[in-house]
Amino acid sequence: MSPHSSLVQIGTGGQPANNQQEPHDPPEEGAHATVCDFAAWLDGTEASLRSGNGCADVPCGNCTACCRSSMFIHIKPNETQTIRRIPKALLFAAPGLPRGHVLLGYNAHGHCPILVDGKCSIYEDRPQTCRDYDCRIYAATGISVDPQTQAEIAQRVSEWTFSYKTEESYQKHMIVREASAFLQHKKDLFQPGSLPNNPVQLAVLAVMIYRLFAARTLGGAADIPDASIAHEIMSALAAAGGPSPTIPK
Repeated sequence: MSPHSSLVQIGTGGQPANNQQEPHDPPEEGAHATVCDFAAWLDGTEASLRSGNGCADVPCGNCTACCRSSMFIHIKPNETQTIRRIPKALLFAAPGLPRGHVLLGYNAHGHCPILVDGKCSIYEDRPQTCRDYDCRIYAATGISVDPQTQAEIAQRVSEWTFSYKTEESYQKHMIVREASAFLQHKKDLFQPGSLPNNPVQLAVLAVMIYRLFAARTLGGAADIPDASIAHEIMSALAAAGGPSPTIPK
């Protein structure tokens, strides 16, 4: 999932859940869930964020929840083949972005208009945003989508379960959750507008700052004032040359 091309979620209000679920062990055989190794997922997601190339390897199966959840899809100017495959009438200029950046909307049912007979009709040329999207990031961070407006995504997220081959893997998940909780509950420590408003962007940011929290936790510096942590988060992002946690809509 790349922070440079993100699904803009409409109707969620950007509100995180008040309570985060504790990471848990994989379900017993026969339970309705999809198990994913957390350490492998985190390594892959961090590598994707560092490269900026996205293309998350998500075992979606027949799930098309993200295609039916009232989302605007950002398409960049260099995605020429994608733009060529989509009727011009379905695209419009992306507000606040340079010329050539466009958005693909959704129909009256909240479905992507490119979804035909339950399948993406341009799958081999689908937008980079779609290639980047990985709903497992919600399960990893404990950040929720609105179950009323994006019920199918919420259901799919509830089916993801992480496994831990080592204690270190479990500890990594706890640190990701710690970073996520800080972003959700300490927003008053950041300048207005400096943090993302929608869930997927906030979840991406939580993973981006994971190593900062890992160094703090494993280094025994748990007594650092919250204001200093917030400053360190923004300084680390700026020093890395971005990406900015706030993605233009």
